[in-house]
Amino acid sequence: MNISPSSRIHTHQFDEGNPLAQKRILLATILTAVMMLLEVVGGWIFNSMALLADGWHMSSHMLALGLAYMAYRAARLYAHDGRFSFGTWKIEILAGYSSAILLIVVAIFMAFHSVERLMFPVPIHYDEAIPIAVLGLIVNLICAWLLNDHHHEHGQDHGAHHGHHHDLNQKAAFLHVVADAVTSVLAIIVLIAGKYMGWSFLDALLGIIGAVLVARWALGLIKETGKTLLDAEMDHPVVEEIREVIEDLPVVAKITDLHVWKVAKGKFSCILALETAEELTADQVRHALTVHDEIVHVSVEINPL
Repeated sequence: MNISPSSRIHTHQFDEGNPLAQKRILLATILTAVMMLLEVVGGWIFNSMALLADGWHMSSHMLALGLAYMAYRAARLYAHDGRFSFGTWKIEILAGYSSAILLIVVAIFMAFHSVERLMFPVPIHYDEAIPIAVLGLIVNLICAWLLNDHHHEHGQDHGAHHGHHHDLNQKAAFLHVVADAVTSVLAIIVLIAGKYMGWSFLDALLGIIGAVLVARWALGLIKETGKTLLDAEMDHPVVEEIREVIEDLPVVAKITDLHVWKVAKGKFSCILALETAEELTADQVRHALTVHDEIVHVSVEINPL
């Protein structure tokens, strides 16, 4: 049996972090907190379910943005902690997963109170509520611009088909802000419709629609982050690329065990076991895999037939 780890001293921290996103999330958190207070107080005083739901929705986003910020801080703080076998990047993914669960809670809260308001309507002070809703939308759009992933990371030519490598922590924060922007738009629509057309029932009805949209986004984010947390990456194209590299080796080798998991944005680690009757070293296999630079950590075991 030939087991050859790399002889070079190397780090297991494969992600460089995202300091720009960290700063922007902090700013977005502060803006969201201020606007949340205005909307909750305004919705309560002026009896607007749409405005109140948007305010409470925004409060959850404030918590989610704060969680995203703290995840960046924690990932950097523990970057060189030896307890983390493959770095601290998954702290950010865990924060994104937690944010998605919080979005589900928000959706349930919005739906419950919208149904309650649909059954038991109350008078709405439209003139006072509309300006607050418009201001909330403006703040949401500013935060969305701050948190938008303007610069996607791309693989090299050989890995271009993999698509974008998203910062899932930043994406979670961005989805919270976008969800809040949607509820702000809905709030503005129903308030204007209620004021000029008397359709006060829209206040609660569109609150329910907003809840459904938020729930769908949250479920998508839960699936994406959960896949990374559970190392469910064996359907990723990089797995087939590894198999192709082994098939193209100058000797005949059979893969007897293969495990691949994500250790950073667009970066993977793998454990590979081979059987061969010919001369083959682990370093040769590792060198062959360097053609795919998204594979950043390789453990190779070679067993003779």
